[in-house]
Amino acid sequence: MIISASRRTDIPAFYSEWFYNRLKDGYVLVRNPWNIHRVSKVSLDKAFVDGIVFWTKNPLPMLSRLEELNGYSYYFQFTLNSYGNDIEADLPSKKDYKIPAFQKLSTMIGKDRVIWRYDPILFSEKYTMDHHINYFRTLADKLSPYTEKCTISFLDEYKSIHKKLYTMGVQYPDTNQKTELAHQISEIAKSVGLVVDTCAEDIDLSRFGIGHASCVDIERLERLSGLKLSVKRDKGQRPECLCDSSIDIGSYNTCKNGCVYCYANFKSNEIERNYRCHDPKSPLIYGKLSEVDTVSERNTK
Repeated sequence: MIISASRRTDIPAFYSEWFYNRLKDGYVLVRNPWNIHRVSKVSLDKAFVDGIVFWTKNPLPMLSRLEELNGYSYYFQFTLNSYGNDIEADLPSKKDYKIPAFQKLSTMIGKDRVIWRYDPILFSEKYTMDHHINYFRTLADKLSPYTEKCTISFLDEYKSIHKKLYTMGVQYPDTNQKTELAHQISEIAKSVGLVVDTCAEDIDLSRFGIGHASCVDIERLERLSGLKLSVKRDKGQRPECLCDSSIDIGSYNTCKNGCVYCYANFKSNEIERNYRCHDPKSPLIYGKLSEVDTVSERNTK
């Protein structure tokens, strides 16, 4: 069993104390996002957890307690983009905070455990082709000693965010823009020794040496653990997604990074309310169990 922590929210940034408490107690409760009264009890026992994949834009709150992850195989998907606070509203400074955080995390756990994500890529009057090329080069120079690869993706048209992006003048990349930028990114990455792949993209960029990523990746976890894992492809993801099967322990509408492109925050009025209902000691990421909730053990092996 692989734990995803989390595609739905930034657990390292906002819920790290809760997560470490869950490891200590050996389990976590997760509401079904499509039926919130169905709750799964997921074991976090080392005997059942083959790996943990963290997704974050800010891992610093986790770093003082990383020793509590000893005995688990894990790695981080660390998103670091070229956008300002108009797009990623509540993220700290890249120069003073995020880039040093990336470097510190890699120094602590090794470059094979930190994947750089430059995604999703969008265009506007401010975020032009040249902007992405120049900023990617700047980030690649600073991050390449601290990671093995960079995963990119392009903005998808989610209904929940389309209207907001349209009013901001955000443009979805077309095939020509994707191809041109991918070519430039691949050349920059090669110059600093980085591999580039794409997340859930159907476009073929193999002529630039860019393959398709498995962001939840049993091969990486096998290398980290030295064990052979038997995990199937995740059928619950989009057809273009090559991720291996995992159990996500996050919850939608709980991330406070404020990224306008985020598909996981589709009810802005609920985010702050849900966050106020967070208790680090609770088995749920927010709120409490009620008499109408049904809790069932998640089958794991």
